[in-house]
Amino acid sequence: MILDSFRLDGKVAVVTGAGQGIGRGIAIGLAEAGADVVVGARTQADLDEVVARIEATGRRALAVVSDVLVDDDRRRLVDAAVETYGRLDVLVNNAGGSGPRPAMMTSERFFEMAMRFNVTQPFLMSQLAARAMVDTAGSGSIVNISSRSSDMVLSSFVAYGAGKAALNQMTRNLAVELAPRVRVNAIGVGGVATQGLEVVLTDDALRAQFEANTPMGRAGTPEDIACAALYLASPASAWVTGKLLHVDGGCERPAIDVPAPRLEPSTT
Repeated sequence: MILDSFRLDGKVAVVTGAGQGIGRGIAIGLAEAGADVVVGARTQADLDEVVARIEATGRRALAVVSDVLVDDDRRRLVDAAVETYGRLDVLVNNAGGSGPRPAMMTSERFFEMAMRFNVTQPFLMSQLAARAMVDTAGSGSIVNISSRSSDMVLSSFVAYGAGKAALNQMTRNLAVELAPRVRVNAIGVGGVATQGLEVVLTDDALRAQFEANTPMGRAGTPEDIACAALYLASPASAWVTGKLLHVDGGCERPAIDVPAPRLEPSTT
């Protein structure tokens, strides 16, 4: 049965940023497909709720309170999977993000943090996970959660967009080097109904603009992204690596604008 190719029975996954939103949806979705899941985030209460949801599916789950910007915490996530379940098959690099900020108001520190959060730490997580996958399971799949901000021009998102664009290229480069044992793909996510989009979805005018500019007429859901992540994590995509899958409601231009001030001559 072709649907068997989407199953993850006997597999073990690590999902970063799994306490809320897209990461939470992916972690639960992988469990529903048969995986045992190690979930990482900074807030214990959020992780406890996700673990309960996963265990309700009949699968096992382990919460690891962690900050992916900390080397020891990254290692603890991978080690927890191997020590608890004996293997690692899937890594979802979901943790990331950076708020909007006009380019001329973006400091060096803000820009460098956006790069570290959105591309450096997923790279370091991927190094650790790829080694564990090959040593314990023989193969595996890495799924990077990127953004359409990486390939569409959005004002006030220079740091975030640059970080996610770098993540896309990292995905392609790693895919070539880690093939054929470890596949590496990414999802270019559009506007999803999570806390990050709340300011748009709770304002009638902004929501109407967003929906009018989205061909599918609505915001995405964490489940929309979880379905794509399951495809890329599972044997269903066994001949797919180094690819960016857009899951964005059909957008080819920004669904919403974040205004930035025009650059004018300095006044003295």
